[in-house]
Amino acid sequence: MAGTVVEWYEFFLYATAASLVFGTFFFPSSGSQLDGIIAAFVTYAVGFVARPLGGIVFGQIGDRFGRKPTLQATIIIVGAATFLMGCLPGFASVGYWAPAMLVALRFIQGFAVGGEWGGAVLLVAEQSPDRRRAFWSSWPQAAVPVGNLLATLVLLITSFVLSPAAFLDWGWRIAFWLSAVIVLVGFWIRRHVEEAPIFLEAKAQVEKDKATSFGVVEVLRRYPKGVVQAMGVRFAENIVYYIVVSFSIVYLKVVHSYDTSQLLLALLIAHVVHFAVIPPLGRLADRVGRRPVYLAGAILSATWAFFAFPMFDTLNPVMIVLAVTIGLVFHAGMYAPQPAVMAELFPTRMRYSGVSLGAQVTAILAGSLAPILATQWLRDFGSWLPIALYIVVACVVTSIAVLSLKETRGISLRDIDAADAARTADRSTTVGAKGAR
Repeated sequence: MAGTVVEWYEFFLYATAASLVFGTFFFPSSGSQLDGIIAAFVTYAVGFVARPLGGIVFGQIGDRFGRKPTLQATIIIVGAATFLMGCLPGFASVGYWAPAMLVALRFIQGFAVGGEWGGAVLLVAEQSPDRRRAFWSSWPQAAVPVGNLLATLVLLITSFVLSPAAFLDWGWRIAFWLSAVIVLVGFWIRRHVEEAPIFLEAKAQVEKDKATSFGVVEVLRRYPKGVVQAMGVRFAENIVYYIVVSFSIVYLKVVHSYDTSQLLLALLIAHVVHFAVIPPLGRLADRVGRRPVYLAGAILSATWAFFAFPMFDTLNPVMIVLAVTIGLVFHAGMYAPQPAVMAELFPTRMRYSGVSLGAQVTAILAGSLAPILATQWLRDFGSWLPIALYIVVACVVTSIAVLSLKETRGISLRDIDAADAARTADRSTTVGAKGAR
């Protein structure tokens, strides 16, 4: 959880900075504030494009060598990339080299984060009791709003202390440079984690039985349905999150010229609530099942934009905080049980690859495009209605994926491994019989 706080502090720091700073600092002026923001969100999307590659590479390493070494590598890589972002010159100094360097570092950052999430949640899920897996594996999920909270807090303090001109010129860099300190803390903690016994058993079995394979190719060959289901349950969750935490800033800042510090304060409060509700919803998924909690989160999220944007339009600080907070509470209904749902789709020998692939490929189509599309529609139509309909469609897709799942509350991961071993044995027997004929 501590390592996840560090990595997502850095990843979401970019999202907030893209909404507030990067559009004017790294890109030429076009006469429209939204054009610069769209350009900044496009570079933001580069990180999502890199995430599946990171998921494939680190998933392969994690399934073969262990979750621990991958988590140590990812935290160092994302930390170095984030620190260097804080050192970059702007467009006024080096022209188009500025966005080019930003894109390169963003790609490296996204590559590392692509391998982070699967390893973090599986390290917990594989060590959790069967009947409390959703609760315990929701804690790395709760670390995500904590990381976002820290990023928002640092930006909030600097925006309060500095003048708007100083904040846009150099103040935003402080948050990126602070990543060096928290990376060292996170790395030190990750040196002391232990691999789950079930992973060590699966690793020993793969090494003993050379016919048994692992990794991305194997999971696509043996569990394509599981990968598609993982992508489906991830789709709306990822879109809703980035609309709530990223596009809300754009809407209030551009449409209403809302004060930056007030915006960050609203997000700060919402992140605290988001953190607080994730573990209880994970516990609820252990009691009543994964499907009911996840489905409720998707259905409620479909309604959010229809009341949230009118609440934004009031410009009442309390209403704005409530709108953002309610959006993240609805989102938590999907986010809390997600690690347990995905972990229970795959056997241990290929679980890291399956979970990372399902989650990170979806991020390209969901989280990376969501703020870009929303900002473009706001520019073209001057209305939030297309964005609301977009969220509805996404929630319908995820609801269908959830309904296709088997309820796995309380299932043993060893039973999943045993079923996989039986399938592998049956397949080997069938292949052998065909060869004999």
